[in-house]
This record gives sequence, structure tokens and C-alpha cells, in this order.
Amino acid sequence: MWQGFPIRPDQASTIARGVDYLYYFLTAIDLFFTAVIFLTILYFALRYRRRSEKEQPPQIEGNIPLEIVWTAIPLGLVVVVFLWGTGLFIRNSRPPAAAMEIFVVGKQWMWKLQHSEGVAEINELHVPVNRPIKLTMTSEDVIHDFSVPAFRIKKDVVPGMYTTLWFEATQTGKFHLFCDQYCGTNHSLMKGEVTVMEPTEYEQWLSGGIRGESMAQAGAKLYDQLTCITCHGTGKGPSLVGIYGKPVKLTDGRTLVVDDDYLRHCILYPADRVVAGYQPLMPTFKGQVTEEQLLQLIAYIKSLSPEEGKARK
Repeated sequence: MWQGFPIRPDQASTIARGVDYLYYFLTAIDLFFTAVIFLTILYFALRYRRRSEKEQPPQIEGNIPLEIVWTAIPLGLVVVVFLWGTGLFIRNSRPPAAAMEIFVVGKQWMWKLQHSEGVAEINELHVPVNRPIKLTMTSEDVIHDFSVPAFRIKKDVVPGMYTTLWFEATQTGKFHLFCDQYCGTNHSLMKGEVTVMEPTEYEQWLSGGIRGESMAQAGAKLYDQLTCITCHGTGKGPSLVGIYGKPVKLTDGRTLVVDDDYLRHCILYPADRVVAGYQPLMPTFKGQVTEEQLLQLIAYIKSLSPEEGKARK
């Protein structure tokens, strides 16, 4: 009966079913209370209608137990919805440590996606099934929103900062990708497709794609071109080996964790975050590197290990 008239997109990710169940619960609550309120109003309108001009309605006294009941029930339902929704939000905001990272740059009016191995795509994303995928996203111009309805995921892509999103596809096939934030004249054309493949097929696709340098390799080359090594490899600046994910103390007394946003800010606005024990010698690279190059530099810094650092010195 419902073939050809789907009431919802496919449930194609690990979180999709949980999101749908919460949606069904909220819809059931809405329909139930809509019916109760409508029928109650209709009953009162008929039962207590004024039958003559002289009729005076009796004074209605308060009913404490009834007031407690109609306060406690909605409160209980709100608490259930809050805990349920919070659980889903927290679950989908913490990508697994072993997630495969893909970098996303939104721009009017297209999506550019690049795999860590170096393969780049425009308005298309190929991923393997049953593997967590982490998206690190930013925008070159205005606010966009990365949305895949079948995965029940969506998140704003904001210029000047990084946002992350993750999913794990549970079935193969092609699924719509949209921008869910109005971003200008051709907003409706900013769409694409996510292709979920079996792991072996994905590896074949990856090896057959036009592969350039990996993100980390491109970042290493850019790192040398910008002569970052003259400070960070000589002691004039803090060492970047193994720094990602670690807390650092700044000259102003703050302690911050080195993450993607921290590194981006330091590259563009180095004077704002000078590490304790060092002089503010680093120049700004604002306007000299693109968003894609920033992601490459960050990928390189994230890839550094003590062994790799010794090899480069």
C-alpha cells in the first residue's frame, strides 16, 4: 500500500532508528494531547453551555490533586524526552577513535570532500559500509549545513571554525546529500550524493580514483614551503611533535587543549595564543593559506609522532 509513497527516508545509519523512535514518541504525545484537549473543550462546551440569559455559573473551587497530576505528567514526559534526546545527541557528537576522517569544505554552491588518502570529490562522497566516518567541516564563505536525511544527520558548516559530524552507514546504496541552511541564490542546487559501498568495492574505488598526495603529505610540503621548520624545529617555537590532543599553557595563564580549532586559530592569529616560555615571533598566515591548506597543515600536525619528528629534524 505504501510502496512508492514513503513516509520517511531509509534508516541507513546506526543512529537512524533511535532518532525515528524519538520522533514517533513525540508525534504520539502530540496526537494524544491534541485529541484530549479538543475532546475536553468540546465536552465542556456542550455540557456547561449557558441555557438562559439569567443562568449564573457556579463558582469553581481549586482541586490541588488534579493540579498536581496535570503538572507532574507533562513534567515526566518532558524529562523522558530530554534524557532520550540528550543521549542521542551525545552519542552522535563523539566519533569513535578509529573513525575514518574525511575533510569537507562548503562553498557557494558545492561541497568539496577529500579523503585522508588524497582522493578528492565534488558533491559526491564514497564511504564503506559498517565503518565509522568522521567529517571535519568548514566553510569558505557563508554558513552551510551538511545533511543526509537517510543517516538522520545534519550540522551547520560555519566559516572561521571547524565542526565535526560522524555516521556509520548500515546499508549500501546511494543517498541524498543536501545543504539544509539557506546560503544564497543557488542554495537549492547545493546537493550531492553519498555512495555507500562494500569494503572491498570501496578499496577498489579508492585505488582507482585520481589520487594525489594524502592530506598529511600535502600538509608536510606546505609546512616546508611556509618555512615553519625554522622556528618549530629550532626551539624558537614549541615543538609540534605529539602535541595534538595535549593541553598547553599560554603566556596569559590559560590552558587549552590542542585540537583542530586551536591549531587553526594559531595559524591565522598566532599573537592571541602564545605558548608559555616562547616569544610572539610567529607571523600570521591569514589570507595566505586557503581553508583546504589549513586542513592539510592540521592533518600533518596530527600525523606527527616522535619518530617522524626525529626523522624530519
